[in-house]
Amino acid sequence: MWENSLDLLLRRAIVLGRLQVTFLSRRVETYGPDLEPFARVEITDRRFIPRLFRNPQMALGEGFMDGSLHFPSEADIRHFLQIAATSANGGRMPWPMRLAHRIRVRGKGFMQWNTRKVSKFRVKHHYDIPDSFYGKFLEEDLQYTCAYYAASSFTLEQAQSAKMAMIAKKLCLGPGLRVLDIGCGWGGLALRLARNHGVHVTGVTLSEVQCQAAIKRAKELGLSDKVDFRLQDYRDIPDRFDRVVSVGMMEHVGQPQYPVYFQTIARLLEPDGVGLVHFIGRSTPPGVLSPWFQKYIFPGGYCPAFSEVIPQVEKSGLVMTDLEVWRGHYEQTLRHWQDRFRQAENDVRAMFDERFVRMWWWYLIAAEVSFTHMGHVLFQMQITHDPKTVPSTRDYLYAGQNGGTDARR
Repeated sequence: MWENSLDLLLRRAIVLGRLQVTFLSRRVETYGPDLEPFARVEITDRRFIPRLFRNPQMALGEGFMDGSLHFPSEADIRHFLQIAATSANGGRMPWPMRLAHRIRVRGKGFMQWNTRKVSKFRVKHHYDIPDSFYGKFLEEDLQYTCAYYAASSFTLEQAQSAKMAMIAKKLCLGPGLRVLDIGCGWGGLALRLARNHGVHVTGVTLSEVQCQAAIKRAKELGLSDKVDFRLQDYRDIPDRFDRVVSVGMMEHVGQPQYPVYFQTIARLLEPDGVGLVHFIGRSTPPGVLSPWFQKYIFPGGYCPAFSEVIPQVEKSGLVMTDLEVWRGHYEQTLRHWQDRFRQAENDVRAMFDERFVRMWWWYLIAAEVSFTHMGHVLFQMQITHDPKTVPSTRDYLYAGQNGGTDARR
């Protein structure tokens, strides 16, 4: 019965590519209108199909993690997710699945209610694991956000360096300025800004592992007098700063906290200050993070539509002085991470287990597909109290390595 039900669903729902499914009974069926992308998958557990009908996104991720779904190759995983993502939005899914999705969208605020206590717990879930793991697939600065591929031939190191250089330009830095890095991670950006621009950087994070690693690296680089890393919630910072930067942090804030987030940035910025928020968003209308991602990767996380962000910027009293939409850059970043993760797969398996490896493969490939087939993009938003604080043209971003001669006029 369950095989026949899935057969009917797939014949109705698949709107892209071609999917070859091997059922538990060894029956093989092919679905879809096109030759490409082509994906093969084998169902190896009779409990999988009932779970799929109850909660498709959770069942697919967990099915791969526990071996209920077998893909012959990495390409099959990628193509399968491309087919699934496009078909899920094709309007042909059964009404119970569409209804369940609408309910999740309407209730997403509850899942993203990130109080101080909840935020600290959720950060531990993803970040308080050995930084040696992240070092397996990130570059030396442990930049765990979208890189900037000014040239398609860039290595990961070059692209991450270009990303940090672009952020520095948009912050209009000058010697002696006080900079706050909200969600500083392992401190790579803070250390780069302090070393290259003569600023003093305060970095805050809720991850004990990240904070300790950042302090250690600052000491090793002789920058302890120029950086101050704190284990602190951004909402509790009492100081004021000339510059505020937040890279890859807003995805963890949660939509209910956007008013507080931007009001806090407004409070922390000096009247002539400049802020830069770098975050994953979507070019589509508002949606919801998949339940699998909520459970296993980023509890409480969300990548917003810009229509959910700009009203809160306006209400905070801040002015948006520049907006850039990076398209194609995160896909390349993720492909570089995947290449390095593949090379380190045996080491990661030894550190954790096979299920952890499978979880990360699903995450890394699904994240890539969210950009190629689901409308995700990277936003860089420059904000100020006074629009005259920053140049009136964008020439300063490209006029030389240091962002021009009068970047602070």
